[in-house]
Amino acid sequence: MDERADRLRGGPECPRDVLELRDRVAAFVRERVQPQEALLDAGGREARVTLRTLQEEARARGLWALPHPVELGGQGLPLRSYAHVAEAEGASDHGPAALGSASLLDALMLQRHGASGLGAAHAARLTAGELRACYAMTEPETPGTDPSLTATHAREDADGNWHISGRKWFTSGAADADLVTVLARTDGEPGDREGLSLLLVPTGSPGFRVVRELPMLGAGGQWEIELDEVVVGPDHLVGARGGALAVAGERLQLGRTLRCLRWLGQAQRAFELLRERAATRTRSRGRLGDLQLVQLHVFEALLALRTTRPLLYEAVARVDTGLDAHVEVGLAKVAAARTLQQVADAAIQVHGAAGLGPDTPLPALLRAGRAARILDGPDEQHIASVARRALRGEG
Repeated sequence: MDERADRLRGGPECPRDVLELRDRVAAFVRERVQPQEALLDAGGREARVTLRTLQEEARARGLWALPHPVELGGQGLPLRSYAHVAEAEGASDHGPAALGSASLLDALMLQRHGASGLGAAHAARLTAGELRACYAMTEPETPGTDPSLTATHAREDADGNWHISGRKWFTSGAADADLVTVLARTDGEPGDREGLSLLLVPTGSPGFRVVRELPMLGAGGQWEIELDEVVVGPDHLVGARGGALAVAGERLQLGRTLRCLRWLGQAQRAFELLRERAATRTRSRGRLGDLQLVQLHVFEALLALRTTRPLLYEAVARVDTGLDAHVEVGLAKVAAARTLQQVADAAIQVHGAAGLGPDTPLPALLRAGRAARILDGPDEQHIASVARRALRGEG
């Protein structure tokens, strides 16, 4: 994509020194990752081997761990620059894992809040791709939006070790993870906002068990886990005792922003498929794109993309400078989720029956868009939160 085309995308222009890098990432995802999506979605040994091959290729091309801090072995790309790359790599659900950026949140969390020796060591190994981590927060039969109801508990013994028991679900990547960060109650009772802590648990620990996979609208990758008196040492506490919500809030703000950028990348992919279909599919009386109702689909999809992208980059700017970004991230989250679902749905409609089948990525993109309205907090939660702040004059 040339610089003029980049300006036509809407939102801030990609900096000249990032443009070439973003296009290299986009080409890698398009040419190497997307053709392997069906295999990677299936999971299992062949998927793991394929992912490792893609990761080695990314390293060889100088595209590995672009946003990770240099001191952890990454390339230190600043958030405002990486945002443009995140769109490109997010065009495939597997792009971040193939390029080594999927571990960014865990690596930053352990670098900033992990015990000095253990945290730094694990953060560096996550960046290198030697370890895989996941994050376990929500629990069965408990609203994920209300962590104060967390029932998983951790008891400290006389030696300072933690004994953790409880059950978590919708834990992404738990079956293949080496480490899981668990939100547990170390003080108080369910319903108290105080007394919640984060503990780093090796998944090979006695008492740790993967209970079952939880397909989301038919797609895998989410898991239910159980901890039965799992014991970890004092240095496995992440952040201060009782300080889980502060660490989680820091993680969620950046995580939601990155996820929105990746959703936007998928929406852009769906739009390209929509545009190509409308422009090239012919009927006895001309192209699909000559029909006004098809043109309406194209217009509405483009409008959604153009109005969403500036919201996302406004959130990026606030998060990057450390300013409060609750309003900006909330707006971006709802807009990105809606846009992905809307554009994918329009692309399917214009493809007809072909859009429902296995020959295009559109069913997966539509599924991602529908799930996006619940993941990282349901849209209703963000709408209410942003509205309350706006009513107080904070918007």
